[in-house]
Amino acid sequence: MPVAEGPVGPALGPNLQSSESGMKQKQQIKHKIHPWDLVEDTFQPEDYSLNATLFSLGNGYIGLRGTFEEGFDPEPFTDGCYLNGVYASEPITYGESAYGYARNNQRMLTVPDGKTIYISLDGERFNLAQGELLNYERRLDMAAGISERKLTWRSPKGKTIELKVQRLVSLSEKNLLAQQLELTPINFDGEVHLQSCLDGDLAQAERSEDPRLASPIDRGDIEWLENTAEDGYLALPLSVKSSGFSIRCAALHLCESDSDYTSNNLRSEDCVSVDYRFAARRNTPIRLTKYVAYFAQQNAEPISAGELHYYLERCAAKSFADHIETQRIQMDNFWLESDIQVSGNDALQQGIRFNQYHLFQSLGRDGNTNIAAKGLSGDGYDGHYFWDTEIYVLPFFLYTQPELARGLLEYRYSILDAARKRAREMSIQKGALFPWRTIGGEECSAYYPAGTAQYHINADIAYAVRHYCRVTGDVDFLRNKGAEVVIEGARMWLEIGHFNALRDNQFCINEVTGPDEYTALVDNNFYTNLMAKAHLEYAVEVLQWLKSFDPAACDELTQRIQLGKQEIDNWAKAAESMYLPYDEKQGIHSQDDSFLNKPRWNIAETPADQFPLLLHYHPLVIYRHQVCKQADVILGLLLESSEFSIEQKRRDFDFYEPLTTHDSTLSACIHSIIASEVGYPDKALNYFQQVARMDLDNHHNNTQHGIHTACMGGTWMCMVQGFAGMRLHGNELNFNPYLPNGMDGYRFRLQFRGRTIAVDVDSYSARYTLVKGEALSLHHGKQILFLETPGQTETIQIAPMEEVS
Repeated sequence: MPVAEGPVGPALGPNLQSSESGMKQKQQIKHKIHPWDLVEDTFQPEDYSLNATLFSLGNGYIGLRGTFEEGFDPEPFTDGCYLNGVYASEPITYGESAYGYARNNQRMLTVPDGKTIYISLDGERFNLAQGELLNYERRLDMAAGISERKLTWRSPKGKTIELKVQRLVSLSEKNLLAQQLELTPINFDGEVHLQSCLDGDLAQAERSEDPRLASPIDRGDIEWLENTAEDGYLALPLSVKSSGFSIRCAALHLCESDSDYTSNNLRSEDCVSVDYRFAARRNTPIRLTKYVAYFAQQNAEPISAGELHYYLERCAAKSFADHIETQRIQMDNFWLESDIQVSGNDALQQGIRFNQYHLFQSLGRDGNTNIAAKGLSGDGYDGHYFWDTEIYVLPFFLYTQPELARGLLEYRYSILDAARKRAREMSIQKGALFPWRTIGGEECSAYYPAGTAQYHINADIAYAVRHYCRVTGDVDFLRNKGAEVVIEGARMWLEIGHFNALRDNQFCINEVTGPDEYTALVDNNFYTNLMAKAHLEYAVEVLQWLKSFDPAACDELTQRIQLGKQEIDNWAKAAESMYLPYDEKQGIHSQDDSFLNKPRWNIAETPADQFPLLLHYHPLVIYRHQVCKQADVILGLLLESSEFSIEQKRRDFDFYEPLTTHDSTLSACIHSIIASEVGYPDKALNYFQQVARMDLDNHHNNTQHGIHTACMGGTWMCMVQGFAGMRLHGNELNFNPYLPNGMDGYRFRLQFRGRTIAVDVDSYSARYTLVKGEALSLHHGKQILFLETPGQTETIQIAPMEEVS
């Protein structure tokens, strides 16, 4: 492993190109560039698994990978249907265990596949791995929220069919998946056989050494209950022994054809199906519409068989065309408030919308579920929720769909008791310690140096509560839920930190890991201490506000959690005296107490096939070097932006950027935003180009296992906080926009305290419009603008940003 004696080579930023990490292999664009659609116009069998992710559909509860109804023989491990928050639990096996280690892993469950429809023509099975494909197009329509596949196929024996399949996961019916298949024989009369299944017997990938991939489910953990297959209605109930989930899935079919047909039902323990056999005639279409429902309850009475059947009958009473129209209305409402329009660059436009679309369909909406690192598009990371939500995903929803952002924070409140329990396990006697990775609230990280040691999770959640409340003014949430989350999380800091006499009684926090997982178990991680300081200050502020706003609620909370005045005073003292590592000689913040004492890792001379480092080097080898997996100090500069000068941010950026491999997809977006702020527009754009198309072009070579939701949220952040320069200082919006090269302009909307604001930037000016709501003031650079009535626009001339040398 080469180590540089002096400064490393050129920064990776402008040359970001791919591979989960050092990003050195460029990926070509394989899909047609279209501002609203993702189109596969030539079947790409080598990318079947990748496209299963890209063409996935979801509604925040159901997630369905974009595999074919009939399957594809060479790729047996790519199917997947998931329910947000539904998981199996399994003991974590350690070679050597110790007190306080996480005991159980919660793994997002793959539920029975409801989309499967096998097709045979006079006994010849339809499969794109054989025969001749005469034409083909698959399209994900992001404006409408549906996918469509159209093709013409000739069998090995010469039979030709046209096939059209449309699919949606309903945004108006949480529990519904619907699809319609239309098959037309072109040159033959004969038997067409359609076998539609609810299939629980899905192949699973084997266990992998890559910690980012999912582990297989123990099939013995699934109990299959009595199923039903009768007159086009299928039901396949099951229960999960380890986690107490009862899952009910069912399907109802509607068949339309001028050809005669018969139907028959088949049943096994884990699969039920209905067989349709048509006496098909050439040029006579056969249409099969399938409505599939999923319900799950944990440790509670599940939906009854009669209620489940009735639900599907009610859904099927609407035509498939009606469901498509309803879906379009839902998407229209989403895009009206959320769309970022980019002119002059369709590749970036496609990437931005693709990312926003996937975030919308991955987000839990009930206050009891969250958004997984891979969304609902794959089971990578076992479907766990991380701090990614609060820092990378929540800002997008906060400023576009604030009611959805509230649900993400309500989820943290729902697991507060589990966080209190975890705190006690970690010898923290008061308050809560939120889990690093989880689904149901229990800590699931088996590797504590890069998991439990990331105590900053508490501060990240408090930051998100503060951010949400300042943007929305939602005092009810803060009083009823947010205050308790912030305060219970803050109590931890006084127990894991101390006033260090050797540092003039500054408050220090030892044995922690910051966002950079290539540096672990250090003293005084800059990001952790910075965010802990902000957390403690906000906890004091919230208590003072609550005492004034609702004294009775404040008394009830402080008495219930036994919070006294001395503890609150200690929070203020710790925040005021928080130690933030700083190197006076270089004028930079040290990532931690030991970081600057280590030799630099020579990124430039590390072979491209050795990235990501985590898969090729033991953690101890990585830990003893100056090398960053992702933004750490740089992230702190963004989140607590008003605490640092532009000059300070530039010095820190110049030092840490060359040391960063970007092995995490959370990294490039933060570097793009800070590069914009400190006067490096070319670097900002180069980073952003990677971020916007990270999954579309599979830059990290692992999108086949699921999307990267944090990076997708980072796309919105790059546009709004990077190029438009938006910051929230106190309760005021500040902008400092510029137009990067490669764009003719951009525009977006923001929700802010009940108002809708439109921002429109081109090469000459920035325009701010109050679309609706009460008057407000905002800042453009050093200018204060007043928008007093809906429809009013203020225009400010802007100049191109010049690169700082």
